[in-house]
Amino acid sequence: MSNQAAQDEVCCPPLAERRVPAEAAAVLAPAFKALGDPVRLQLLSMIASAESGEICVCDLTPAFDLTGPTISHHLRTLREAGLVDAERRGTWVYYRARPTILRQLAALLTVAPAA
Repeated sequence: MSNQAAQDEVCCPPLAERRVPAEAAAVLAPAFKALGDPVRLQLLSMIASAESGEICVCDLTPAFDLTGPTISHHLRTLREAGLVDAERRGTWVYYRARPTILRQLAALLTVAPAA
């Protein structure tokens, strides 16, 4: 069967235009893994949607029925995955989403509309 004939028999078009390069996959896989936890996904959502572009851990912790150390563990996982940056100010830590990696994740999840 010719390559063209095989293409004609495909039931539906591919969702992506190209394969993710190995280097990008190595960078993005830990981010996807970190977001596999519902609490971390909610935390990132809260951080990324903060009106000032950043949010204090003191505003994140009360939103969950979890201990402070548990929230800190989840935030550390987000930091280690490169999804957020943290800055200590006195006794509090402020978190900001890292837009570059979020755009890279979104690009992988974006599907072109069907023709």
